[in-house]
Amino acid sequence: MTSAIKSRDSSGGPPAAPPRRAKQRRFELRLDGATAALRPGLGAARRRLTDAGRRVRQLSGPVLAPLAPIMSAITPLGRWALGTSLVAVIAGLWLGWAELLGLALVLSTAVLAGVGFIFGRPSYQVTVNLASLRVVVGEHAVGDIVVRSASDRSVAPSVIELPVGRAIASFPVPRLAPGQEHEELFTIPTQRRAVLPLGPVRSVRQDPLELLRREVAWTEPGVIYVHPRTARLDNASTGLIRDLEGLATKDLSNDDVSFHALREYVPGDDLRNVHWRSTARTSKLMIRQFEETRRSQFVILLDTRLADYGNADEFELGISIAASLSRSAHADGKDVTVYSTDAKLLGPTPAGLLDSYAGIEPNLGREPYGDRARIIAADAPAASVVALVAGSATPLEQLRLAAVRVPPTARCFGIRAAIGEELALKRVRDFALVSVPSLDELALAARVVTA
Repeated sequence: MTSAIKSRDSSGGPPAAPPRRAKQRRFELRLDGATAALRPGLGAARRRLTDAGRRVRQLSGPVLAPLAPIMSAITPLGRWALGTSLVAVIAGLWLGWAELLGLALVLSTAVLAGVGFIFGRPSYQVTVNLASLRVVVGEHAVGDIVVRSASDRSVAPSVIELPVGRAIASFPVPRLAPGQEHEELFTIPTQRRAVLPLGPVRSVRQDPLELLRREVAWTEPGVIYVHPRTARLDNASTGLIRDLEGLATKDLSNDDVSFHALREYVPGDDLRNVHWRSTARTSKLMIRQFEETRRSQFVILLDTRLADYGNADEFELGISIAASLSRSAHADGKDVTVYSTDAKLLGPTPAGLLDSYAGIEPNLGREPYGDRARIIAADAPAASVVALVAGSATPLEQLRLAAVRVPPTARCFGIRAAIGEELALKRVRDFALVSVPSLDELALAARVVTA
């Protein structure tokens, strides 16, 4: 006979209750089943709500379209006034307070009255004339704005705004008769190197309480480049003397333009290089031998890590040093390539390269300065002169490491921007490093470090 075995506790009591974990598992299964059953209904309800919202937008679009300009013209203060009036109406009707209803009436009336100030669209022809799109730090960008009425009727007074960077210049424009012009002169002071967005010029109408504001743009946005200060340098500061095609090297060649010496003929030499007068004099076939020439490529590696400079003024001095070197090299007819810590500065012309200097921002990256020098060997293997421009806090070992990693055929020197220090030259084996305390002393420092 088979007997059933029932579980009992040690005291011989009734069977033990099922574990709580099993009950939780069954409850989770039931909950999952209920969720799975409700999921199709929830999806259908979501689709119905989406379709209903789409239909409401389609039906309300033609009704709200005429109000779109007014809605977009409401300022944050105007939205606050409308919201406060709505809350005041609800609270006034619920509490029965006439004072709240009066407040709502005043606020809503003020917003509605502002519509009359922004109603209508002026018809202008606006021209912005600048003396130059490029200025140097400390100079003023001078220009004028000419506003001409392009309507057959007189145009009501308005305000013209000219955004310049983060600042906005405002000019009142009086009532203009058909074809009448109004001119405003402006000057833009520059205190630091920057690329300033200019415009677009816009006309502005707003109510006295500034609850509503309407803007109309009349020009395309432009740019003003504020170049760093530069110093004039000697041609010898950026490289060696150029011949017809490039710089003469110590490597000998059988075909070039820099004559070196004569030697006896070797089978395989080009007979076009035979020097017949020497051949007739020595009774031996003599061949011209040349020195290889290379184009003078001047490369600048500019440290743009803010941590490598003592302060913001020293950072600007470093950029001015690099800009002065590149400008001098361009004037001497050399190919100039500039690398910052995180980018390659583009600018095939001197002005274009200075535009790139104007847009340099401090870099907060952690890549050491010496590691960045690897790009010169990879991207500019034919560099003839390499200038390392860094700050007073750039470690000396990083400068030395960068000098080692440049192409071996290039002449390398370093210039440190060091405000507050004395003009001093330091040599680490064949690497020369000069500290420059100010831009006025850069010309002397360049002559010393390249001597």
